[in-house]
Amino acid sequence: MNPIFEFLLKPYQNYNTLEIVLESIAVVLGLLSVWFAKRDQIAVYPTGMLSTAIFVYILYKANLLGDLLINVYFFIVSIYGWYFWVRKKRKKTENPISRMNSWEKKRWFILFLIILFFVAGIYILFDKWQDWSAPIDCFTTALFFVGMWFMARKRLEHWIFWIVGDLISIPLYLYKGLGLTSFQYLVFTLIAIFGYIQWKRIYNKRVIA
Repeated sequence: MNPIFEFLLKPYQNYNTLEIVLESIAVVLGLLSVWFAKRDQIAVYPTGMLSTAIFVYILYKANLLGDLLINVYFFIVSIYGWYFWVRKKRKKTENPISRMNSWEKKRWFILFLIILFFVAGIYILFDKWQDWSAPIDCFTTALFFVGMWFMARKRLEHWIFWIVGDLISIPLYLYKGLGLTSFQYLVFTLIAIFGYIQWKRIYNKRVIA
């Protein structure tokens, strides 16, 4: 067997069939969700909510408390984002793609730090801080928290948070033995890059018009 495939598949020898099927379904739904986000389509939310609901269970089993919390947060904010995206006014989309305003640019880092220390506190509270993955998980959780909020607000810059967080998550999930999820984040990174390009194109057309 190819050493790469052997490395990716070996951890699954200890998984039961249900866990493998659930992770596969969550990965497919997650990829579909990001693809719909790239295309600025409302289906990003139902697919994303189903994926995050499954990942809450998976991440609990993997002791990734930060990412577990962020998936719960994703689910909740998706309800708001779904509503925000579909609001209509005189048959015209009321909330088009836009850029972060000056207030948001000044405040996002404060929000990032709050989430970073909050998740770190959760790890310490549950005595899970010993593993080297804990601070990395805290960092990516804070990035995804901010990115999800700005995605719900349809801000162009949210893709940047996804790209950075996705890149960090690839080796993190490999380390945790979740090869399928690691591959998902690799694809997430590529889609996020093209998503940023496409959203920027849509935004520039609207501004010029």
